[in-house]
Amino acid sequence: MTHRDCRNVALSNGSPASVAAYEKATELLAGYYVDPLATIETALAEEPDFVSGHCLRAALGVLAGERSALPLVAASVEAGRRLAARSSDRERAHFAAARAWHDGDFHRAIDLYGKIALEHPTDLVALQVAHVGDFYLGQQRLLRDRLLHALPAWDRTLPGYGFVLGMLAFGLEETNHFQRAEEIGLRALDHDPRDPWAVHAVAHVYEMNGRTEAGIDWLESRVRDWAPNSGFAFHNFWHLALFRLEAGDTREVLRLYDEHVWPARSNVALELVDASALLWRLHLRGVPVGSRPAALADVFGDPCHRGFYTFNDVHAAMALVADGRLAEARRIVRELEQVAGEDGSNATTTREVGLPIARALLAFGEGRHGDVVDTLWSVRQIAHRFGGSNAQRDVIDQTLGVAALRAGRTRVARALAEERALIRPRSPWVQVLREGATADVGREVVTLKRSA
Repeated sequence: MTHRDCRNVALSNGSPASVAAYEKATELLAGYYVDPLATIETALAEEPDFVSGHCLRAALGVLAGERSALPLVAASVEAGRRLAARSSDRERAHFAAARAWHDGDFHRAIDLYGKIALEHPTDLVALQVAHVGDFYLGQQRLLRDRLLHALPAWDRTLPGYGFVLGMLAFGLEETNHFQRAEEIGLRALDHDPRDPWAVHAVAHVYEMNGRTEAGIDWLESRVRDWAPNSGFAFHNFWHLALFRLEAGDTREVLRLYDEHVWPARSNVALELVDASALLWRLHLRGVPVGSRPAALADVFGDPCHRGFYTFNDVHAAMALVADGRLAEARRIVRELEQVAGEDGSNATTTREVGLPIARALLAFGEGRHGDVVDTLWSVRQIAHRFGGSNAQRDVIDQTLGVAALRAGRTRVARALAEERALIRPRSPWVQVLREGATADVGREVVTLKRSA
């Protein structure tokens, strides 16, 4: 007997209780609320042959974006193999996509999830995995276009419609349609004020436009909507910290770091990445941060985090260099050199982007600022290929700018200043780069004005 979920997607089997748990877990996943895995695991414990439940569990493992989730993916794929005869074509495609991810073929995996979403546009799980996968792989147009392809099948009557709008808003922002992204993000929040991804999309618009005070007000005024019961709150607090850093309030930045960005010393890769990126920005500005880099490097320097997704590897190197642990950073570079010679999606992005950036970070730590400039000036044009958002990858330009001033490469500093001034004319970095280039400060330490 074929069942259908609340978005009219056919499920090959499932008791009423299992289907209800599946729909609840799907909603929790789409909203980044706690805890979709526990919800679907309960359903699978009661009905081990619930096929779409295993599809959802596999998707959760893929979305984690780290090696530690591979056993979860493998167990789900094995269940899919066992249940293949009773599964639908859509469900078998889910398992094939998850298997490709497990095997390291990230691009094929996300392409397969995208094809499911194209054929079944109200399959919210496939649509979300494809969207986040496009983010991991730096496929910026697809961040927008997959949602545009799906949207005609959705309307306000379908549960999850607001989440689809929130994803579209982010895709629009990442392709520089800032006004439209803000409009769609606000529409998503009219539908569900608690949607942290839509809040996040609008915050990105303010970040890219250089609207610092508006960004602070946006996140702080809505914190009671997006922070409670959210597995994504750490990242929105990271964005708030970026706005506070741009405003020069480093005391508040450190408070946000300690209380919200990395408060529990988590070993979750997504949280480690944000913690590392924030400390590195402070490091570039010469802000004293105490023992924070050491604590982070202790966790992020663990080899269990490396060799799976090069975006994470680069941020691990960042944490080690910020703490002055250059021997360990060199070890990461050597590991990446080995990965770059292998096959698979991660090997390709490591060769093209991850390894050069890691080498540049090490050179920065060793004071070889001219080498940093030479490397990052080239790689920044293709850096989107290793994933992350425009806001996250801005750390590359910030590192390049500081290195250019320290190396006396004033033409590079002026060029970066003019680029930044186009969309963020009030950014402190514009002033620092222009003044540094004009004064020809060369190797002087670059320090932005900050609070006591």
